[in-house]
Amino acid sequence: QVLLVESGGGLVQPGGSLRLSCAASGSIFSCNVMGWHRQAPGKERELVATIFRGGNTNYANSVKGRFTLSRDNAWNTMNLQMNSLKPEDTAIYYCNCNALSPTSSRRTIDYWGQGTQVTVSS
Repeated sequence: QVLLVESGGGLVQPGGSLRLSCAASGSIFSCNVMGWHRQAPGKERELVATIFRGGNTNYANSVKGRFTLSRDNAWNTMNLQMNSLKPEDTAIYYCNCNALSPTSSRRTIDYWGQGTQVTVSS
């Protein structure tokens, strides 16, 4: 089991910044990929940024150059620094861990946090 708890969301003006944090506990060793996803009302959940065990990162085109993903060495904490925020960034942001299935080595399982609301508005 992997437990993920997000924090740091809130209301910010366009052009402002927020730093989201994900506190991870449990079987973190099973996470091959961790990252952030977001979901706005009426839209599909979309990938924001991911980081792999080797340290490589991947960002959605919509956030490249504005968001930065980081983590500590043990993957206990993962942060998403969000700069130059736009109203389009308004969404619930979810921390994610993609791990091997406990019952099948050929499948993966996703763990999710409860989400933290980010609202960008003047």
